[in-house]
Amino acid sequence: MLTVEGIEKKTAVIGVVGMGYVGLPLALTYAEEGFKVIGYDIDKKKASSIKAGKTYIKHISSERIQDAVKKGMECTADFTRIPEADVLLVCVPTPLDDHLQPDLSFITGTAEQIGPYLKKGQLIVLESSSFPGTTEEIMRPVLEEKSGLTAHKDFHLAYSPEREDPNNPRYTTKNIPKVVGANSEKSLELAVALYEAALDEAVPVSSAEAAEATKIFENAFRGVNIALVNEIKVILDAMGIDVWEVIRAASTKPFGFMPFYPGPGLGGHCIPIDPFYLTYKAREFEIPTRFIELAGEINTNMPRWVVDKVMNALNERKKALNGSRVLIVGLAYKKNVDDMRESPSLRLIELLLEKGASVDYHDPYLPKVPRTRRYNYDMTSVELTPENISSYDAVLIATDHDNVDYDYLVKHAQLVVDTRNATKDIKEDRDKIVKA
Repeated sequence: MLTVEGIEKKTAVIGVVGMGYVGLPLALTYAEEGFKVIGYDIDKKKASSIKAGKTYIKHISSERIQDAVKKGMECTADFTRIPEADVLLVCVPTPLDDHLQPDLSFITGTAEQIGPYLKKGQLIVLESSSFPGTTEEIMRPVLEEKSGLTAHKDFHLAYSPEREDPNNPRYTTKNIPKVVGANSEKSLELAVALYEAALDEAVPVSSAEAAEATKIFENAFRGVNIALVNEIKVILDAMGIDVWEVIRAASTKPFGFMPFYPGPGLGGHCIPIDPFYLTYKAREFEIPTRFIELAGEINTNMPRWVVDKVMNALNERKKALNGSRVLIVGLAYKKNVDDMRESPSLRLIELLLEKGASVDYHDPYLPKVPRTRRYNYDMTSVELTPENISSYDAVLIATDHDNVDYDYLVKHAQLVVDTRNATKDIKEDRDKIVKA
């Protein structure tokens, strides 16, 4: 039976269901704080990697995994071991389907898997981003049906949205404040104690629904503001004004302004997806979400605008995009990570191929394009040699990894289309550079 005392004394066993970009750092953090940790994942390769002390996520070191394994952390694909854990932190994907509708199959599927093995007194915390009501209206009924137990009576249930920023050295799992919500006093008490035992700060709210809404609002806020700056970019580009210069100048205002930055589209698991979860739920209450949907439309159209910029830049050099060779630099959705989730680079490849271009890519963290739910490109990363670079009609910078030499890139390229302002400090050959 899980108790606050057991959490504080670190005798409680922490189970993490889903050992990906969210679950693995969470499991490591609890192991580092002295808890016994069991990871659960249907991917047996992850269990094997952790047992061998090898990382499968670029920004998490093998040494960190090895240290956690020495402290007793393990990972298994055997869900019959669910009863060994006192706490189950569920960290599974919540994507959109092809019609931009929430796909909760990972949540319901996981609930069906763990439900038969739940024991009385366990605490289950959902961390996956979703619309208000998911924990109580979607996950709870499945857990109760499969276990024969009742939430908030036989087992405890809470929601705490993940707040991960991969490869951010300033903000980690441990020092990012953790919002926690539950629909019973005891479930909330245990969940808050759980996070306070390993993280710097827990922020309790009145319900699971309030915690779910918090995460959706955070990412809708970012998505709307990124859409605004992307729209400003398009307007200023038509006027011949550098949007990056304008953002830099506006950022000197010490109040009333927060800088957001444009790009070739939105990537990552949260910002391109979470706002649509809110619009989906809002329809249940017959409330239109025009603002959020417009922002999504603007951000979704960015890759097409970028491809038009490439086409126009080639046209000015008396070349057609159809038949041209284009090298995309950067596949990951943000710099210095190997995370491909919702990366706009995949959409850029699709659009360029549709226009008749021949496309290759370079990414130091992704030697091969991984298969996704929507895309399956059989491509491998091209080495950045002078001969390779110069053989392309256009080089498109989609992700501004720090370990790419942009001076070298521009020097040997015929044309560089820069969507990330990666070439801002380059003095030579600026006539080759087009910002997009």
